[in-house]
Amino acid sequence: MRLSAFGPHRGAVFGLGAVTLLVGASGSGKSSALRAYEALARLAGGSELGEVFPDPALWVPERARPDAQRRRGFRIGCTADGPEGPVRLDVAVQAEPELRIVGERLSSGGQVLLETALRDPSRRSVQAAWHTAGSAPVTRGPLPDDLLGTALLPLRVAGKTDAQRRVLAAAEQTVVALRSVYACDPRPDRMRAPVPAGSGHLLGGCDNLADVLWRTRSECARRHAQFVAAVRAGCAGPVADVCAETLDDGTVRAVLDRGDGFRTALERLGGGELRYLALALVLLTGPGVLEVDPAGEVPAAMQTLTVLADGLDRRLDPSQRAELLRLAVRMCDRGHVRLFGTATDASWAAGTPGVTVVHLNP
Repeated sequence: MRLSAFGPHRGAVFGLGAVTLLVGASGSGKSSALRAYEALARLAGGSELGEVFPDPALWVPERARPDAQRRRGFRIGCTADGPEGPVRLDVAVQAEPELRIVGERLSSGGQVLLETALRDPSRRSVQAAWHTAGSAPVTRGPLPDDLLGTALLPLRVAGKTDAQRRVLAAAEQTVVALRSVYACDPRPDRMRAPVPAGSGHLLGGCDNLADVLWRTRSECARRHAQFVAAVRAGCAGPVADVCAETLDDGTVRAVLDRGDGFRTALERLGGGELRYLALALVLLTGPGVLEVDPAGEVPAAMQTLTVLADGLDRRLDPSQRAELLRLAVRMCDRGHVRLFGTATDASWAAGTPGVTVVHLNP
């Protein structure tokens, strides 16, 4: 991931492994790096620019000076590896005076496959050119200035020639790599109350964890047993099972079965225990249980879910941090989950095989 000019970052490049932790003091840009990744993912999924950046001026570098037309903005990008080799995407966003994508470039092997530029500020479109290698080397046409052009290429490129198919393959590789993102920030204050029975898809704040437990316990006994073992390692007292029970008003609450006929409702657990429990559940489930939009172009067995966890170590004690990291490494090693998180301290993660620690300076 590249943050050429985004918030506190200038010229920052992060290589992302199976488990990547950004560590640093407050103000070093940890959360903004995750925000940039999530933004690229949403744009790749077809979201409009205004939905992704409701407050775009927040991400303009503080000392960025406006040009003669009072324009300021930011630049982000990424490189996605895969069957087509490394494919690079760079996006330039104008935040002021109007929010719009003013430049985008998709390239592979040193060749530009798609390039857009704002030619006429009075029009709500950019001029795009994509590689075709037919009777003309490129095809030109307008694209909306509030959508990611790379995600629109399957609607514009016919795929009749080898060059066109290469453009489509590179665009698909980039979009698929970005789309399966689950931004997770468990909120203990919202996890304690009973919840209505719903879809069984875990929200980003894990508010409806009780409803999801109802589903996971009945659908996959083996995975649920692994989850119970993780909870047993990170929560105080004996844990024989983690259950969901229906109350008289039809809502669902989660409880820890202590194995002696006694059950502890989640509202009695500490904030660290609740965050640990939620993060463990996220790592042990997958797109079918989490509220994400998995890429339909890729078989479920081959999809990789990227979990964004801001403040991964927040409110966790040393034993919970260590156990959660072991679980993350084990699940990410299987290739179906990638974890990109932030932490204030690296001492508990440094040197762990399979974990990349990136230190940021304020």
